[in-house]
Amino acid sequence: MPDYRRLYRPGGTYFFTLVTFDRIAVLTTPLARECLRAAITECRRSRPFEIPAIVLLPDHLHSVWTLPEGDEDYSMRIAFIKSHFTRQWRASGGFEPPRSSSRVHQVERAIWQRRFWEHTITDQQDFNQHLDYIHYNPVKHGLVSCPHQWEHSSFSRWVSSTGYAASWQCVCGDEKPPPLVFTQFEQRFE
Repeated sequence: MPDYRRLYRPGGTYFFTLVTFDRIAVLTTPLARECLRAAITECRRSRPFEIPAIVLLPDHLHSVWTLPEGDEDYSMRIAFIKSHFTRQWRASGGFEPPRSSSRVHQVERAIWQRRFWEHTITDQQDFNQHLDYIHYNPVKHGLVSCPHQWEHSSFSRWVSSTGYAASWQCVCGDEKPPPLVFTQFEQRFE
């Protein structure tokens, strides 16, 4: 197993991928969205951070966070969000697959994968590439044909702030842009 070390940069901007346990397809349900929103809101009360971009897909989410100056503790925030989500999800009757004996022994629920993927954003170009990756992800997974059609993403927020044209990567009209390819980092995130 590789010796992976997370990079912590106070006040940094990070890209994250969180995946559900066994890729259960629940994150875009109304209950999951409500639980996730509540978990993030509660976390931000005591440990603030900005979320410039996010996309929810049925079995995983991608997001970009910016932490406050001098703060580098994204791991605690992710642990809090996963834990709060799981408690609220289960209390509201959300589905949980059977737990393995290892998870029972470790007192872990079967809602999220144990780990998460993180990447420290290095510059504006890196930020822009990850933004594009997030907003194009529903198209990549065949959930919609254009980014504007996916309601569980920050794409419309970026369009209204003129960060994207509403027609970015759109195939609804006569324009047929080539699909985006993210070979430089794609296999690490999925």
